[in-house]
Amino acid sequence: MVDKNRRTLPPYVSYRSFWNFLDRLSDAVPARIDRSYWGDKFSGSTGTQLMSALKYLGLIDEGGVPTTTLYNLVAARDFQRDEIMAQIARSSYGFFFDGPVDYKTATYAQFEDILYANFKVNADVARKCIKFFIDFATDARIPLSPFIIKKTRKARTASASKKSRQKSSNHAKISSVHDEQNVPNGINVDKLLIDKFPGFDPSWPDEIKVKWFDAFDELLKRLP
Repeated sequence: MVDKNRRTLPPYVSYRSFWNFLDRLSDAVPARIDRSYWGDKFSGSTGTQLMSALKYLGLIDEGGVPTTTLYNLVAARDFQRDEIMAQIARSSYGFFFDGPVDYKTATYAQFEDILYANFKVNADVARKCIKFFIDFATDARIPLSPFIIKKTRKARTASASKKSRQKSSNHAKISSVHDEQNVPNGINVDKLLIDKFPGFDPSWPDEIKVKWFDAFDELLKRLP
């Protein structure tokens, strides 16, 4: 069991963002992966989550310097890449693979229990951690429990439907704000929306900071 008080959580960045980043490295791997390299490619929250994922998986060191594993992964193709990914998965997710339950027959709830037992994490981040792990392990051709895969597929379908409904609702709300006649003269509606957003507090726990950045990014996307 890992130290439950450790700061680094298993990756919970978007798996697509993770692989988009690795694909960019196929042209050239920088001597150090820092904000000056990825800052114009990813938002602040995504970039921070990405760096944490790279460190957790052993692809960069604490200073952001690429490891031999990262160079090998970027250069590998087909089955060779699968083998490297499998090695990374088994070394990084030992609490799953060597845990108290068989990862080939475990239920989704059992995976959640193992994650909670090893890390201080809320339900939303836990869901993202498990999703990333499942996608990574699947690409590495590691056979996981069908009960976990089935649960994840159902969640994705429900989430896509919910996002579609929310998007339509939010567009209607934004349109109604612009149609209001009582907005004070000289006041920008976009500024009014942003001003109502809670201010950022550097003393917050890391998980709260991540959620704040995600919410703020979403607000910016929805502004006209």
